[in-house]
Amino acid sequence: MQALGDAFTQPTYHRFVVLLLAALLTTGNRTILNVLRTAGLLATGHSSSYHRVFSRSPWSAWRLAQRLTQWVIKHFVPEGPIQLVGDDTVDEHRGKKVFGKGRHRDAVRSSHSYTAFRYGHKWVVLAVLVRFSFARRPWALPVLVVLARNKDKSGKRRHKTPSQQMRQMLKVLLHWFPVRSFVFAGDGGYGTHELARTAARRPERLTLVSRFYADANLYAPPPVRAGRKITGRPRVKGAKLPSPEQVVAGSRCRQRLNVAWYGGGRRNVEVVTGTGHWYKAGEGLAKVLWVFVHDCTGTHRDDYFFTTDVRLTATQVIECFTGRWSIETTFQEMRAYLGLETTRGRKKDTVLRLAPCLFGLYTVVAVLFAQMPARYRSVRVIDWLGKKEVTFSDAITAVRRWLWQEWVFAIPGHHRAFAKLRRPFRAMLLYGLAPAA
Repeated sequence: MQALGDAFTQPTYHRFVVLLLAALLTTGNRTILNVLRTAGLLATGHSSSYHRVFSRSPWSAWRLAQRLTQWVIKHFVPEGPIQLVGDDTVDEHRGKKVFGKGRHRDAVRSSHSYTAFRYGHKWVVLAVLVRFSFARRPWALPVLVVLARNKDKSGKRRHKTPSQQMRQMLKVLLHWFPVRSFVFAGDGGYGTHELARTAARRPERLTLVSRFYADANLYAPPPVRAGRKITGRPRVKGAKLPSPEQVVAGSRCRQRLNVAWYGGGRRNVEVVTGTGHWYKAGEGLAKVLWVFVHDCTGTHRDDYFFTTDVRLTATQVIECFTGRWSIETTFQEMRAYLGLETTRGRKKDTVLRLAPCLFGLYTVVAVLFAQMPARYRSVRVIDWLGKKEVTFSDAITAVRRWLWQEWVFAIPGHHRAFAKLRRPFRAMLLYGLAPAA
């Protein structure tokens, strides 16, 4: 918590820490009033001062995100390329007069033939992939979150697509960490030519991996102009190359690979690869390596991936993209355990601060659990036959029990009463105070 302190004034910092820890202990809605009920007498001062932390207090969410990102990368990714994943999710919000509320497509309930919509906030999330020793798959820890808004029909506000907002966040990370390199994996909505061009301009700093188009316009590089007397405009592209779909249709031999798959398993696949310069009128060329993937088990449809780093192998491209599934798990666990859709803020500052802080709370739970004493981490709260690794439900339950024992019950007056209880009763009490859900 001390690493986040310089993002606030001292009075706001103390109230923010109380709200953060109380939000971890709260099992219901994450409204300010409900969080204060959990904190009880630990929340000193008037309750309105805690409401003002998100609605009026002068602090920067960008600075807070910078401090959190720096701490996570320093302790868990100290060297080598930093793996990033990004996606967007819709946070349903009730009420008519809510800042930034709009009608958005619900990717979870929608299909290729049916589109479901939800009314609320659409958050574009950028997360760092961190591999913990207690988990088989990497965890996606959110570090940057921005609000995606619908297009303003009046034209007074400049509209940014989620892809453009993700591009802005990636540039922010490049600015914060000038000597580090990043590998970003995003879904098809972030596999845009604009984002590919951004990565292509910084080949040593940023690599993009995403879904590709079967009919993409691929060209050879423009020919080199030779001679002294050259007239006319230079060519921006070379000869037209076959599209990925045409190359796959004409290929007779496919390479078979065993790769890491969605959810931490492995899968046998057949691949076809190719390179070319992706062209878009008015935007220029971006050199890409594309990979066609056929799942040999037949559970997933054929897909095309691409990367701006042509030095990567097909295995690296596939495993980088399938690793982005961890952020979908993060979204599901945010709703199940951290009350993502239970906030009630409606003013501009409250909306732009409260939900991003909840995403940051997920990161805080993960890093607290990783740094906890072994005697607290060894407790398997939820177990079943075949479970081999720690899940987020185990992590948040262990963190809650640790906070109850080391923070709340350690207060003079509470400590003596808690120590007099018998061990079975203490365990039952902690189970009731810190359930997994």
